[in-house]
Amino acid sequence: MAEQAPTYEMVEVKAEDIMAERQALYAGFMGATKWAIGVTAALLALMAIFLV
Repeated sequence: MAEQAPTYEMVEVKAEDIMAERQALYAGFMGATKWAIGVTAALLALMAIFLV
């Protein structure tokens, strides 16, 4: 069988098309960062109370 070369269709991507997705990703990242900082602070506080 002969192999056919892949063809790619180039479509212009505008900022408006992907802005909602990027904003949701950023909001999720910021939420996870806040939780991680809070958990780390709580863990350090508990370590200071019970290990010292």
